[in-house]
Amino acid sequence: MGKKTNIGLAVAASGAAIWAGSKIASKPVQRPDKKYFEGEKPRIFAHRGGADLAPENSMAAFKHAAELGVDGFEVDVRLTKDEQLVVFHDRFIDRTTDGAGRIADYTLEELKEFDLGFHYRDMQGSQSYRGKGEKIVTLKELFEAFPDHYINLDMKEDPDTYEGSLMPSKVWRLIEKLGVEDRVLVTSFFDEQIDRFSLYAQDRVAIGAGETEARKAFSLFKSGFGHLYHPRADALQIPTKYGVIPLDSQSFIEFLTSLNIHVEYWTVNDVETMDRLLRYGAHGIITDRPDIALQLLSHE
Repeated sequence: MGKKTNIGLAVAASGAAIWAGSKIASKPVQRPDKKYFEGEKPRIFAHRGGADLAPENSMAAFKHAAELGVDGFEVDVRLTKDEQLVVFHDRFIDRTTDGAGRIADYTLEELKEFDLGFHYRDMQGSQSYRGKGEKIVTLKELFEAFPDHYINLDMKEDPDTYEGSLMPSKVWRLIEKLGVEDRVLVTSFFDEQIDRFSLYAQDRVAIGAGETEARKAFSLFKSGFGHLYHPRADALQIPTKYGVIPLDSQSFIEFLTSLNIHVEYWTVNDVETMDRLLRYGAHGIITDRPDIALQLLSHE
């Protein structure tokens, strides 16, 4: 997934640095509602389309996950040489295709020549998608192929690169052109990218927290200064723990929920953890095994 949220926090130091007197003057501030979050909870998102069940970020994966009944897809987005937005996690195509090199060094037409199912092995160890015609998918193709699904997208490009400098505006223009503002959540590891995107979107699109924002939320919560947290994102998407620090406590979920921040956990592939997170009140599960997650929900 790539949201490598560095929440290795010096919690005690953070708490000591906050002026305690401000506790009297500050009150918790809730995020305003977004249409993206309306409807039933929790939601199940197929991570890269459900990467254990079909080649990641392939149309085959998205179709299979949709047939299973997922609410949406969690995907990563990169920019090609001819400035097209493609659904792809890595900077390089080597791991998942029969090609080699950076996404940014190829045009979309050139990328479409590679076999996206080349390296994939299913749970039986078979290369069941090699040579089956799976190609790299554009973000536009994904939106248009699944008009009833939510798209949770992560802008992968570093803001200091040429591709990164263009990505926030490119993502916004596509969202606006397709009219999908209410069914997309935009996030990034880089808070700067989210800030850039927000300049275009002007609060018309749900946004997820970057690394710095997530660190701030957890630090203030853990140090007892949660009342000072003024959220700048509508959702936190986090792992169950970072290093030895647990991020999946019921109290942390309740704290975020009280601020109208939606909490989703990645990448959760075992039923026991899924069940515990849902009992604690998590709003969403991002998983490579949407089949397991949906089966669990059907029995609740």
